[in-house]
Amino acid sequence: MNALIQTTTQAFEFKFGYKTNIVVQAPGRVNLIGEHTDYNEGFVLPCAIDYQTVISCHKRSDDLVRVIAVDYDNQQDEFWLDSPIEKHPNYRWANYIRGVVKHLKKYANNIHGVDFTISGNVPQGAGLSSSASLEVAIAKMFQILYDLPLDGNQLALIGQEAENQFVGCNCGIMDQLISALGQTQHALLIDCRSLEARPVSIPKDFAVVIINSNIKRGLVDSEYNTRRQQCEAAAQALGVKALRDASLTELKNIETTLDPIVFKRAHHVITENERTLKAAQALVNGDYKLLSKLMAYSHISMRDDFEITVPAIDYLVEIIQGVIGEQGGVRMTGGGFGGCVVALVPKDKIDSVKTVVSDNYAKNFGFKEDFYVCTPSEGAHAICL
Repeated sequence: MNALIQTTTQAFEFKFGYKTNIVVQAPGRVNLIGEHTDYNEGFVLPCAIDYQTVISCHKRSDDLVRVIAVDYDNQQDEFWLDSPIEKHPNYRWANYIRGVVKHLKKYANNIHGVDFTISGNVPQGAGLSSSASLEVAIAKMFQILYDLPLDGNQLALIGQEAENQFVGCNCGIMDQLISALGQTQHALLIDCRSLEARPVSIPKDFAVVIINSNIKRGLVDSEYNTRRQQCEAAAQALGVKALRDASLTELKNIETTLDPIVFKRAHHVITENERTLKAAQALVNGDYKLLSKLMAYSHISMRDDFEITVPAIDYLVEIIQGVIGEQGGVRMTGGGFGGCVVALVPKDKIDSVKTVVSDNYAKNFGFKEDFYVCTPSEGAHAICL
């Protein structure tokens, strides 16, 4: 992170002509288990990772917002808070910022302008929530600069509103919530209905390993929305507010009346909620054999019921499972159709996992993986320079 701080503070002085010592960061995340459960008001078990968006910033006396995106060739955007905030005609990255500011204004009308520079190292397009990291960092920046009475849940909701209503991606709340609330060396068991979050300790002799397949997730937006509609159809057929409220018995009772595809989608969500609650308890109990089994079943369910994995991802899960056995867990994580595999790996097995992946993945699938060894990290906060 120090390199990001240096990059943003130097860019700030160069572009704006004065110095600042105010730095804010918000992390990306990986979800250990609980896939496609968040928008069904269910349970998820993510952790924040030590890859983040970093902002150097300073408040202004007027209502002008000026931002430099260091990672996009120092592209600049500026807009006035006292004018209607519209989408940027050219820069997609700018819409995340404009969207957060527009929705933040609904909760806080006493904000003024800001100069800031942004850089980040959360891999983009890998399902590690680079966009949520950016949204939460922006909201946190305004909260700190203007001493706004907003807690982590509210910052997360502002980020989600911006992405849903301004950027136009119909995401759940998990990504923003873990970026805002993450805790060092812990995952959070999040109830996506109440937004209650319970920390679950991850032992220090385990690492969270993320392997990016580098298969671009071309179908993910349209397929995500289709899955969401199928889940809503199942909830309606069951007469419940969301699939979180349904049991497997209730689902099986109406199986003959449901479209078989809709049944499979609901079967995944209902069983995934059960697995997520059990996985959190398994971590608490140090029962890694059960955790391994639950993560494996989660992957099988994503493959067979939710149908969001691809052969390369299935292969990565298989070869990593062969190395770690029952001493950790591995599964696909994220929206699906490519993206990443997450593994909870004993630290003494990291090199073996890295070797089996580098020796076999590229030669079988023609893509070179990216390998990230992560530490569960703190959520959005200011950094004192």
